[in-house]
Amino acid sequence: MTRKQRRSILIASGLAVLGFAAFLVLSALRESIVFFYSPSDVVQQSVKPGERFRLGGMVSEGSLKRLNGTDVEFEIGDGNRTMTVSYTGLLPDLFREGQGVVTEGKLDPSGRFIADTVLAKHDETYMPREVADSLKKQGVWRPGQAQANPAPK
Repeated sequence: MTRKQRRSILIASGLAVLGFAAFLVLSALRESIVFFYSPSDVVQQSVKPGERFRLGGMVSEGSLKRLNGTDVEFEIGDGNRTMTVSYTGLLPDLFREGQGVVTEGKLDPSGRFIADTVLAKHDETYMPREVADSLKKQGVWRPGQAQANPAPK
């Protein structure tokens, strides 16, 4: 084998290893991607039960029900639709009705959203960008509401 042939084999095998590594990284990332939906989007996009996603919107007034221990139930709405959310755990200190919230979890077969994470706004001028954009798209946005978090520069 000549020197040129050995170098070509080495380069080709290096490219094959890099290609395989890139494939592994991309397939691992695909499994960890979590999409964001509003309640209207969940119905329109026909999200399947068991599929992990983020659900965001405004916590409906009067919808918070404290069940046994740390079990709570509340509704998230986007102006057009509402969706019932079940959560077991401690709610964030700033969680309250009428405020923007993003939850992460999955639908059960009955269409109820089972959340394992609840994120609430952190101050008076913040609303998750996805929630604000969704409310604007739905035509429910009121100019006096909290402003969306500015994108980092």
